[in-house]
Amino acid sequence: MFTPLSVILYVTVYMALLFAIAQFVEKRIQNKNDSSAGNPWIYALSLAVYHTSWTFYGSVGFATTSGLLYFGIYAGALIGIALWWFTLRRMVQAKETFRITSIADFISTRYNRSQKIAAMITLIALVGIVPYISLQLKAVTSSFELITNSPQSGQEHELAGLIVTIFMIGFTIIFGVRKLDPTERHQGMIAALVAECLVKIVAFMAVGFFVTYTLFDGFGDILQRIETAGLDHLVSLNHGDNSTSMWITLIILSFAAIHTLPRQFHVSVVENSNTKHIKTAMWLFPAYMLLINLFVVPIAAAGLLMGMPSENADFFVLMLPQISGSQSLTLLAFIGGFSAATGMIIITTMTLSTMASNHLILPTIERIGFLKPLRSYLLQLRWMMVTLILLGSLWFANEFATSYILAAIGLLSFVAVLQFAPALFGGMFWRKGNSLGAFLGLVSGFTIWVYTLLIPTFIKHGWLSESLLTEGPWQLVMLRPEALFGLEGFHPVTHAVFWSLIFNIGSYIIGSLIFSPNKSERNLTTEFLTAMHSTQSRRARPTGLDSYILIAPKLEEAKSLLSDYLHEDKADKEIKTIAEDLQVHEKSKITIIELVEFHRMVEHVLAGSIGAASAHKAIESTIRYNSREESDLKALYSHIVTELQTTEKESSQSSQTEHSGYALIEDLQNQIDELEDRLGEQTKLINTMEVKLDARYEEIFKYRLEAQKYKRDNVQLRKELKQVLISQNEDDIAAEIDPDE
Repeated sequence: MFTPLSVILYVTVYMALLFAIAQFVEKRIQNKNDSSAGNPWIYALSLAVYHTSWTFYGSVGFATTSGLLYFGIYAGALIGIALWWFTLRRMVQAKETFRITSIADFISTRYNRSQKIAAMITLIALVGIVPYISLQLKAVTSSFELITNSPQSGQEHELAGLIVTIFMIGFTIIFGVRKLDPTERHQGMIAALVAECLVKIVAFMAVGFFVTYTLFDGFGDILQRIETAGLDHLVSLNHGDNSTSMWITLIILSFAAIHTLPRQFHVSVVENSNTKHIKTAMWLFPAYMLLINLFVVPIAAAGLLMGMPSENADFFVLMLPQISGSQSLTLLAFIGGFSAATGMIIITTMTLSTMASNHLILPTIERIGFLKPLRSYLLQLRWMMVTLILLGSLWFANEFATSYILAAIGLLSFVAVLQFAPALFGGMFWRKGNSLGAFLGLVSGFTIWVYTLLIPTFIKHGWLSESLLTEGPWQLVMLRPEALFGLEGFHPVTHAVFWSLIFNIGSYIIGSLIFSPNKSERNLTTEFLTAMHSTQSRRARPTGLDSYILIAPKLEEAKSLLSDYLHEDKADKEIKTIAEDLQVHEKSKITIIELVEFHRMVEHVLAGSIGAASAHKAIESTIRYNSREESDLKALYSHIVTELQTTEKESSQSSQTEHSGYALIEDLQNQIDELEDRLGEQTKLINTMEVKLDARYEEIFKYRLEAQKYKRDNVQLRKELKQVLISQNEDDIAAEIDPDE
């Protein structure tokens, strides 16, 4: 038996080692001697943060009551991993283009950088996942009680929970939220996370080997004893009345969770430095998952065969070596469970603090005038969020230590993040999906989750009247939370998954079909889909325009904008870096294309700190173009269309790939087609007018010929008449002179 202070000392030493690992890796990176920054094995092992204390302790408890059904929560994940080359790879490519910081940022960017969607996703994540952090803290404190045999309300118990929480706050801030840009890879933190992932699988497998080959004579002996003791349900795929529906439910939940859990999105997407690493992860991570589940049934069976109460099954991993007198293995098991819990806590807290600061706190500051000076303290606000999330989770864990809420929160959290799936996958594979459909889907799915899962949980906790559960609101039986619209006989989680997906997907499809997005959203949709399907980024910049724009005022304008959110020195450094990257730092004047690219890169930097949606809004409200700049931008409009058309034709001729249609902006093409039709009509009209004009010219020519002929005839007649008159006059004069004649 360990003393409480000794366990606290062991935990302190272990956390100090993790600090040392993280610090060592950070130092190597600064010295540019790090060889693991692009290591696919490091990336693949970090993904094992998916396995929390719920895996380390809870899988055994699940298996004791439901047999092999526990593996359903991993079967769906394995299916999702098998499809990562079609899903995760595209998400990583979009992340690189748009500087994605979280799953809220990813989904909102796809839907026109919608602040409402980002805020809704953040709210769902906070409500659904913060209690899950409490579950991890409870697992740590409960395991602490077991190996120290200390009372639950003792001072050591509270001290252990507080020390762990303080360690988590410090570690998360130092290695996860030390910088404002959350898109920067956190190699130190990831290295510590990988160490924890290795510790927990070594610890679990060590206990498994000890139980299987020391307490018993291998798998065959355990299976024989299971059959003799009548514990066949431990190796049964179908145990219970709703086993088939629960298998389907768990597969759906885990398939979505491997993509939509905020911590999983961060390590798999944000921390990814090379899409090729996904190929390694697609075999190494499943191998890890299978190994950590290999001894679940033997441990569950051993605990029951040795007479341990089934209500303590969650901690068989810890209790079996303890009652066998192996203190070293008991301590290793405790450290393994501690690692499983703390790894999840660190990554989840960092991700949630980023989402909350970018999509809840910052928009609030922007809307309230007197709070705007707080924009320069965004990093400190993020630290505050880390502290509030972890201290709030600790309070929740202590307040509801024996409550049904903590026992059920694992699956409740999975159902909560399931609501991100329609908007996520729909946005990746359905071009017509738009912001209204995504928002309606999220709101309706979250509402059903609250009504069918959260409210029944509150009822069972005693906060609400049980009549709501048995009779429904206003005694409407069809609206009972766990039998909505008369759907009875299913597990509450299956019931909630069914109805939340029906409402979520239905609202998403209907909203997307009835709503016609504006040009800005259509353009961004095309750009986003193109980014996900592109194998390489295109950075060609048109040249040949006049350099007439003074660069100094533009640099000051951008620096002023960044200074609202970043430290002034950081803002100045970023502006200089951008100017050097664009090779305009030595110029006094730049072209309009260089100016647009400069503003795009400024938004790129700002997006890494406050999210794409907030950055885009800040740029729109701050950056201004003069009349000539606006005129030049409009003049470039047709040039851009021509370039896009050429790119599309070349792409379709070279290969008939699935993404060939994404290179053309649809609304621009419609305008071009309309202009071509109008040009054709005008050409026909001009041809007709030319024919008429030629005919008129011919008539005029003939008229001129006739006029000239008449003129010559008139002149000739005048001459002849004059001759006649002259002849007559001569005869008259002669007669007068000689009258005899």
